[in-house]
Amino acid sequence: MKVSASNVSLTQVQSQALFVFNFENGNNKTIDLLAEQSKSIAGLTGEGLLSTEPGTVTPVFNADGLAVKIVYAVGCGKAGDFNENAFIKAIKAIAETMVKAKLNDATVALDNLSIQHRSIHWKAQKFTEVCLSSFYKYDATLSEKSGEPSLEQLTLHSQETSLELAIDTGRSIAHGINVARELGNLPGNICTPTYLAEQALALAGAYSDIEAQVIDEMELDSMGAGCFMSVSRGSDQPGKLIIIQYKGAEENQKPYVLVGKGVTFDTGGISLKPGPGMDEMKFDMCGAASVLGTMNTLAELKPSINVVGIIAAVENMPSAVATKPGDVVTSLSGKTVEILNTDAEGRLVLCDALTYAERFEPETVIDIATLTGAIVVALGHHPTGVFANDETLQQELVAAGQEVWDRGWPMPIWDEYKEELKSPYADLANIGTAGRAGGSNVAAAFLSAFAEKFRWAHLDIAGTAWNNRKEGASGRPVAMLTQYLLDRC
Repeated sequence: MKVSASNVSLTQVQSQALFVFNFENGNNKTIDLLAEQSKSIAGLTGEGLLSTEPGTVTPVFNADGLAVKIVYAVGCGKAGDFNENAFIKAIKAIAETMVKAKLNDATVALDNLSIQHRSIHWKAQKFTEVCLSSFYKYDATLSEKSGEPSLEQLTLHSQETSLELAIDTGRSIAHGINVARELGNLPGNICTPTYLAEQALALAGAYSDIEAQVIDEMELDSMGAGCFMSVSRGSDQPGKLIIIQYKGAEENQKPYVLVGKGVTFDTGGISLKPGPGMDEMKFDMCGAASVLGTMNTLAELKPSINVVGIIAAVENMPSAVATKPGDVVTSLSGKTVEILNTDAEGRLVLCDALTYAERFEPETVIDIATLTGAIVVALGHHPTGVFANDETLQQELVAAGQEVWDRGWPMPIWDEYKEELKSPYADLANIGTAGRAGGSNVAAAFLSAFAEKFRWAHLDIAGTAWNNRKEGASGRPVAMLTQYLLDRC
């Protein structure tokens, strides 16, 4: 699909369909302009027949006096209430209409939109991102395929003439989001650690700026990655540490490292989860999926930056050789860990991956993980929890999320949380002594013990990585990560 910009007169737009935004209390310069040329639009407007209800799309067929075949009026409510969320709702309604109407050529007029502190470039980028990601439909394991949308040409109309970079950025972020969503939605019997490794190698084969390598269990065991192996050894699916490097800058420039939790299915291990809802534990690798999605976006955009993606890919299963509660293992860092709960496995594979990240002498390290149900209790399903051992890094990530409307919220890692991890039998335990209270903070405190040699942040995406069973993986926080990295260029 081709996405481009145009600034020709709206009345001269030649397209199968033209989408315009319609507000309840005036501020409809675009529709007023069309009404001057089209009696049918003027009549419908005068009689109040073009709905302004947010999310509605009203078609005007045979719009006389115009070059387009159909005009769609997109309801936006009151102009004063129109914000980022309202814009996204309108974009999704437009994308749904494009698919249902089987359009192959459509134009969207953006100039009539006013969102506080948002430029036309932001609106063009966000429209492209949300529209293209809305076309995604999961069908990998369905006998009937949905097929590609019929839309071949999407044109964003504005008097601004330099929207190409915004469109390219939005397109690439959408592609990365859809990569992450597809991986997250695949069932655990397909998306195994080996499958994730194959996707990384395929990405490296497709782009010259990407390199990938896979470290297997034998090497990980010999390296001393005891925490990683304590999770992986319980499954017949071999674990993998997957390294993906994007090289867009000089070799002497320190890389930014993304570490993704890739638990392709999480039963809880010996600390077995309850049965209801366990099928959703296929989403426990969405951190890894977001790393692959972000690397895909970087490969398309080619920014001047060096980025390393590290994916700790395992399956957490109960078996005769699985780790037992009370076992003590030695991490790659040399620190010992008492495993009091085998369902707190994500932090075990991540801690060894964080230690492995030291060898890259990173500028910053960000891990992304569906780590705790506690973050959902704390923040719900709207923001990602942002923890860090560096306040500047924490604020940079929050700012990046705000910029692309993939929002995060700063969370603390105080010494009191670290105190809860003390163990009489190891350097630290993998869960705290206070039960579920502050569970996301304690988990972050555990990881911070393995991130003392670099600036580090932890994104807990357990509340944002997937929406529900029906809607599936969200692709977050690919947009936040991409914006953070672009801000560093």
